[in-house]
Amino acid sequence: MNDERAANAVDRKLGQRVRTRRLEIGMSQERLAEMLGVTFQQVQKYEKGVNRIAASRLFDIAGALEMPVARFFEGIVPHRGMSVAESRADFVDDALSTPEGAQLMALFGSIRNQRVRRRVLELVRALVEEADPKRG
Repeated sequence: MNDERAANAVDRKLGQRVRTRRLEIGMSQERLAEMLGVTFQQVQKYEKGVNRIAASRLFDIAGALEMPVARFFEGIVPHRGMSVAESRADFVDDALSTPEGAQLMALFGSIRNQRVRRRVLELVRALVEEADPKRG
């Protein structure tokens, strides 16, 4: 039996984007929960896509995270059965939803010298090739 109220791929993607934005601005789950009037455990459930986010709650979350509601849905392409098409942007979202990914992007963004940025990219490519020679 399929429970229509159960969280689905879109809910997981929205939760991931909430987490990514929260980490991007350096906000804790506790702080977001406080702003929303919920427990931090509820924020965890939203971010993991375990619990669905009601439209009014998403509106509140967008306000707390200072981003337009529409940005949560950018690039999400619905398919039959409420699955979500995977795209290259999904992998970026996956990386940015981790503390390390968010920190890496923040640090990379602080490098102003174009030559140094290219060298960092070369280093990351070399590390990826070393870890998985088939990808090189």
